[in-house]
Amino acid sequence: MNAAFLSIYNQLEHQRTVVIDQVKNLPAEKFNRAPVPGKWSISQILTHILIAEQLSVNYMRKKALGIDQLKNSGPLEVLRLEILKISQRIPSLKFKAPQVVVANTPSAFPITELISRWEIHHQELKEFLDSIEEKNVKKTIYKHPLAGRLDARQAMVFFREHMNHHWPQIKRLLNQN
Repeated sequence: MNAAFLSIYNQLEHQRTVVIDQVKNLPAEKFNRAPVPGKWSISQILTHILIAEQLSVNYMRKKALGIDQLKNSGPLEVLRLEILKISQRIPSLKFKAPQVVVANTPSAFPITELISRWEIHHQELKEFLDSIEEKNVKKTIYKHPLAGRLDARQAMVFFREHMNHHWPQIKRLLNQN
C-alpha cells in the first residue's frame, strides 16, 4: 500500500477494532435500543457509518475508471478538508446524511452481520487503495457532499473524522443501563 494511505488506513483499522471490541458482546436489546424515539441506536449509527463508507468507496472506484482526467488535490482541498474536520468535531453541529446514504441504508444490521460486513469492506478498501498507482494518489476521486472533491487519503481522513463525530453518541448509549 502507498505510504500516503498506509497510516490513515491503519488508523481506520484500529478505530474499527476498538469499536467492535466495545459492542461485540452487547446484548441485542442494548445494541438495538434507541435512547428515545427518533434517535439512533448503536446498531443504526454503525450501520450508517458502514454504508456511508461503502457508498464512498464505490463512488471512488467509479471515478478511478477515468482517473487520468481528474485533477490533483492541492491547497484548496487541504483547506476544505480542514474545515470538514472542524465541522465533525463540533458536537452541536448536526448534519443530515446525504439522500443517497439515507436511501441505501437499511434500518440496522445485527452485530454479527455488521462485524462481517465491516471486515469485508475494510479488505475491499485496502484492495482498492493498493490498486491506485503512485502517480494517481493525489487525484480527486472522492466527492464529499459539503467539502467537494478530495483525494483518496483525504476521503479516509473524513471516514476517521466521521467515526469520531459519532463516537460520543455511541459512548453515551454504551453507558446507559
